[in-house]
Amino acid sequence: MTSLSPVTAAEAELASRLRLAVTRLGRRLRTQLPGELSPSQLATLASVERLGPLTLGELSAAERVKPPTMTKIVACLEDQGLVSRTVDPADRRVARVKATAAGLAFLEDSRQSKDAYLAQRLRSVTPEDRVALERAVEVLERILDEG
Repeated sequence: MTSLSPVTAAEAELASRLRLAVTRLGRRLRTQLPGELSPSQLATLASVERLGPLTLGELSAAERVKPPTMTKIVACLEDQGLVSRTVDPADRRVARVKATAAGLAFLEDSRQSKDAYLAQRLRSVTPEDRVALERAVEVLERILDEG
């Protein structure tokens, strides 16, 4: 087991400010959703789109939730026509969850709404701040890719 080095006060402060800013941004972006999905439902639908047809177990692992919770999430998405379950041809005991055309359209509308909201907000940012944001995005992407 590797031990973590102590965090400085400045690192802790930056981490706290970053966490709060990202949380607030996420909350604001959720208000731009075209429909009524919970964050867990939206994340599940996006995972199904990104990873392809998945079993409930695979989806539970991908979203890091317990299988009974995933069963409820998928049932809600299925009731709304955003996902469907199909029997796995290789193992008829297994069902795979797949995004429907309506689910894919919902995700596209969601992304467009969120991007439009951010693009509108970025209009008020100075060119220097825009460069700083571009750099920050690169750093965040690298941090996320590492772990």
